[in-house]
Amino acid sequence: MSDKEALIQQVFSEISALVTTESIEITAQTPLLGDGSVLDSMKLVELCINLEDLAADMDFDFDWTSEAAMSRSRGMFRTAGALADEFVAQMQPQ
Repeated sequence: MSDKEALIQQVFSEISALVTTESIEITAQTPLLGDGSVLDSMKLVELCINLEDLAADMDFDFDWTSEAAMSRSRGMFRTAGALADEFVAQMQPQ
């Protein structure tokens, strides 16, 4: 497993830890906003804080406050995969 894949799985694990329904498997297509979302708004904020802490442990800043972050069509929170991809992208040196 590559470092990127391991990091994506870590983001999925952070999501999974906040899901109250045990039978839900987190995949790249799992919705985080809108219909079928596995997290309510409070859990989504908790996830963001957990990801900030994880990023700090990895020596980078995770910015989840962009103007488009909550967009259902293009935001990083539309699916678990989109969030994991954005987390990995922000970790990469610019």
